[in-house]
Amino acid sequence: MLRTVRAQKITLIVLAAVALQFCGVPALAAAPRADLWPRWQANDPGSKVRVDHSEWAKFLEKFLVEEKDGINRVAYGAVGVEDLRRLGTYIALLAAAPVSRLRRDEQFAYWINLYNALTVKVILDHYPVASILEVNISPGWFTFGPWDKKLLVVEGEKISLNDIEHRILRPIWRDPRIHYAVNCASLGCPNLAPVPWTAGRAGEMLDEAARAYVNHPRGARFGGWGLIVSSIFHWYQADFGGTEAGVIRHLRKYAAPALADRLGRAERIHNHGYDWRLNLARTGGAPKKVN
Repeated sequence: MLRTVRAQKITLIVLAAVALQFCGVPALAAAPRADLWPRWQANDPGSKVRVDHSEWAKFLEKFLVEEKDGINRVAYGAVGVEDLRRLGTYIALLAAAPVSRLRRDEQFAYWINLYNALTVKVILDHYPVASILEVNISPGWFTFGPWDKKLLVVEGEKISLNDIEHRILRPIWRDPRIHYAVNCASLGCPNLAPVPWTAGRAGEMLDEAARAYVNHPRGARFGGWGLIVSSIFHWYQADFGGTEAGVIRHLRKYAAPALADRLGRAERIHNHGYDWRLNLARTGGAPKKVN
């Protein structure tokens, strides 16, 4: 009976998401607000501790595919049991790190890499799936996807993906470019970076990610009726200036000259959309279950 109810919930969520996407309406009715978890404000400006992200670098080098359409995809089907074990070991290493005793910039890289590695691990644990929306492990009837599931324990605290993004990253750093750094394993999402985030290159990587997304059609483009943007700019409008004009100003900051010129003449956003299909590489081995 419980399996039947859960299956019905998954079916309804996925069908609703697909239907809304085809209608040009976001699958998320309301995005989570930035709600600070004060416990994670602690940091040590003088810390010399560095977190080792080399295992994540190896995984990305082996399975991330930078495809010609400008979208980075993951060869989930090529990941084997040993690869998955090593990814799990890396995540366990992060869970054991002394986060509160790191420098603030080291913490930033830590949380971004943890979010992205956890997301990939969640997909692999449930693979094959057509969308992350099918990984319906969040508690509660009116939740969907994996984002509210407590996935690991860090410094004695149970942590979910939503905790990392909306209770730690967004409220502590207050930087809209964070949306270009965290990856939700979807084609509509900003690219999963091909290398781990590091404290020394975080600012540079954020700018690179912003330019790559804004100048790709899934970030901003002009259709017959006007400006069409990613639903990220609708869901999190508060992070991008709070108004459509604020979003357009943000887009112009990172847009290439031709796009920036058209954005300068845009008075409003006509529509927004998002592609929730899995960012599955079109090369890299036949799909196979690894859990």
